[in-house]
Amino acid sequence: MKKKRAAIFVLSLGIILSQEVLPPNAAAGSAAKVFDVRELGAKGDGTTMDTAAIQKALDACRDAGGGVVKFPTGIYLSQPLTVGTKTTVEIETGATLLATTNQSDFMKVPGNWLAATSSSEFIPFIGGRNLTEVTFTGGGVIDGNGSVWWGEAEKARRKVSGYTLPRPNLIVIERCKNLRLENITLQNSPKFHLVPTECEDVVISNVTILAPEGAANTDAIDPSACKKVLITKCRIDVGDDNVAIKSGKKVAGREFACEDITVSDCTFLHGHGMSIGSETAGGVHNVTVKNCTFENTENGIRIKSDVKRGGLVENIFYSDLTMSNVAPAITFTCYYMNNSAGDAGRRAAPANAAPVAGEKIPVYRNIRITNVKATCQKSAGVILGLPEHCISNVVFENVQISASTGLTIKNARGIEFKNSSVTVENGLIYKSENAEVEGLPPVEH
Repeated sequence: MKKKRAAIFVLSLGIILSQEVLPPNAAAGSAAKVFDVRELGAKGDGTTMDTAAIQKALDACRDAGGGVVKFPTGIYLSQPLTVGTKTTVEIETGATLLATTNQSDFMKVPGNWLAATSSSEFIPFIGGRNLTEVTFTGGGVIDGNGSVWWGEAEKARRKVSGYTLPRPNLIVIERCKNLRLENITLQNSPKFHLVPTECEDVVISNVTILAPEGAANTDAIDPSACKKVLITKCRIDVGDDNVAIKSGKKVAGREFACEDITVSDCTFLHGHGMSIGSETAGGVHNVTVKNCTFENTENGIRIKSDVKRGGLVENIFYSDLTMSNVAPAITFTCYYMNNSAGDAGRRAAPANAAPVAGEKIPVYRNIRITNVKATCQKSAGVILGLPEHCISNVVFENVQISASTGLTIKNARGIEFKNSSVTVENGLIYKSENAEVEGLPPVEH
């Protein structure tokens, strides 16, 4: 009997141990191989360039058919890296993977980064393509050392409104099925922090993303042409879009490049809010944003595009959102002009705008906004469609917006307010032109 119990105990212990070392994407019952970057030569002292040792670990993991690339406590300075399939990058609490400050290291053809004309001339700090089962986790930090890039970008923006210099992104994973980022911090990217591109089955959970409020174009999460995405329980405080769903072109085999995306239980601090666009040419279908908090963001929820990069955006659902000191709460515009709040050019259609036609016309329809409370620094928001392609079927239910000035609604059909209110300090609660609005008191034109 004792031998039988001992055998059961040993068997149970073996099962527990094997489960503890499994990466999140590993198949049950298979022990993951661990590739410790220190054992392969990384110093982790913050000054030694650890690129070769780290890449060696990543390559060995890929060649072995998958496993865990482990970063123990330390600061690992590195040039750009490439991740392989079936790889879990485990950066432990107390460990930081830190990008080098040498801009030339990020250029496809090394040279003067200030002379670059496109972001395509750069490679990301961490990249990979045509992958399955990739995870970033562990409680540690991936830091892009962005301060060496932001100053010149801001100078460029001051010279030409809406323009900042091309720069690399922090993490770009292309065409990956089963991508996970969990329990990790991304910070100080030169430009965008996380760009999953043409990926499917993506989970981004309990991730913190940080950059200074004034760091230009430091979007946090930009799912680009992705399908089946969950972004949940994230804390985001950055200098541009907190989340921006991008759909720049059609994807073979899909009616919509972006489809079935959920953002839930997130906190957005400084940043430009929860966005769809500005690229929508590939189409966006079935997006849910729920149980999120916005504090001091430059926008609340927005859909932004223009007649050069637009497409169909439909079935968009926002619910249970709290917005405090945002500017504004709602922005749905087909006249986006590169900038965020403060750019008058994208807030109103040109006075004598000519009719437009073609394949890249923005069309927004079937949008529902439920259980939202917002206080706004300035205007409550804008809904600006095209004269010949009105924004249509937008329902506000149990929505309360308090603002300095009201809504602007132009070129819109089926805008309905149910048990909702807009309270303003100055002027009308809304102004409308070529618009059908129900549920708010009528206004004089």
